[in-house]
Amino acid sequence: MIQRENFSPSDMERWLDERRVTEVECLVSDLTGVSRGKILPRAKFGQDKGLRLPQAVMMQTVTGNYPESDEVDAIMTDYDPDMILKPDPETVCIVPWAVDPTAQVIHDCYFFDGQVVDFAPRSVLRKVLNLYRDQGWSPIVAPELEFYLTARNTDPDMPLKPPIGRSGRSETSRQAYSIDAVNEFDPLFEDVYDYCEAQGLDVDTLIHEVGAGQMEINFLHGDPMKLADRVFYFKRTVREAAMRHDMYATFMAKPMANEPGSAMHIHQSIIDPKTKRNLFSNEDGTASQLFFHFIGGLQKYLPAATIFFAPYVNSYRRIVKYGAAPINIQWGRDNRTVGIRVPDSEPSARRVENRVVGVDANPYVAIAATLACGYLGMANKIEPLPEYKGSAYESDFQLPRGLHEALTEMRSATALHEVMGKRFVTLYAAVKEEEYAEFMKVISPWEREHLLLHV
Repeated sequence: MIQRENFSPSDMERWLDERRVTEVECLVSDLTGVSRGKILPRAKFGQDKGLRLPQAVMMQTVTGNYPESDEVDAIMTDYDPDMILKPDPETVCIVPWAVDPTAQVIHDCYFFDGQVVDFAPRSVLRKVLNLYRDQGWSPIVAPELEFYLTARNTDPDMPLKPPIGRSGRSETSRQAYSIDAVNEFDPLFEDVYDYCEAQGLDVDTLIHEVGAGQMEINFLHGDPMKLADRVFYFKRTVREAAMRHDMYATFMAKPMANEPGSAMHIHQSIIDPKTKRNLFSNEDGTASQLFFHFIGGLQKYLPAATIFFAPYVNSYRRIVKYGAAPINIQWGRDNRTVGIRVPDSEPSARRVENRVVGVDANPYVAIAATLACGYLGMANKIEPLPEYKGSAYESDFQLPRGLHEALTEMRSATALHEVMGKRFVTLYAAVKEEEYAEFMKVISPWEREHLLLHV
């Protein structure tokens, strides 16, 4: 996704022609973060200015089912109408693993009256960004994505295992920050970097994380919408590259029982769009009131927003004591045990890191939600709690401990509903309720092992 300023639809058409593209993947993100859309012949993409998808596509569960409730019926009509998809020319890029010249482009969703589909994830993020713009604030984010490489697994009843590297062996011990452990998968990461370069994704640092086969990729800071688009593309890219090397890449929050979970830490700062000055710092270099109010907003609303950061039953297997993930809403300077970390930096780079977000979260929704919390803090001048000293792993739980609890917390946060959109929150909650109900129909191996003949 090469950075383009004022890239128009006609510029996009010319770009496609210059590369002799034969097919175009027209993509949208549903509420769960799954890519939906259509694949069109190049000629059809040029002719069809009103690509359509059913509105119901936006509210599929991760299993492909749909929630049913009176609340949903009040928003989604029963005759299953369409919505119109319009491409964002700035997101067009090549699909580097395709055999024939193929492009991909992210679309925005509109009703037939020209209004945006307010419950589409990209629309939600744009709504939050518009609130910032109205205040004269310009947010900047930088996501960090952790993920696991695993051996192929075609039987969902079998536990995942670390993949076999070039040495012919799989990892059996913790290899945090090991260069040699990363080099075990050099051919894979060479493809990943090549694919990312072809798409203009601007990935930065690659490290080996704590878990066996766990990696982390950092992105350069920038505009929140562009970064959400890059994360959306990146997940597709890594999964595709891994399969070409006979392994899987997974963005599950907790894929292996005895290994740490995977996060999507989001670094955030606010700049003045005119002067480009970091508004988290005063002229003398000290921390500003906006900085503290941003933290205050996160502390107040993180529990209610957790459902956007930890969207699945599996997500809460990561948020446990001594599991390398925060269980609290405390903040601290250069402290990785708190939910809200302030990295040590120069005043011009002062930022706040949200460490609660799981890598399984929809990037558009997660970025929108964390910025929404910060916005409410700044708009309402919410003062933070005192800085936490020492290890917050010893503190009590301050975040929901399961999906149902998270849904309950979210339903009570009316201020957050206003910022992110009431209709979106209603549909999102309905999707998560349906997924929870589906999960509760499954009987786990633990239940069969310990309850079958013992109770």
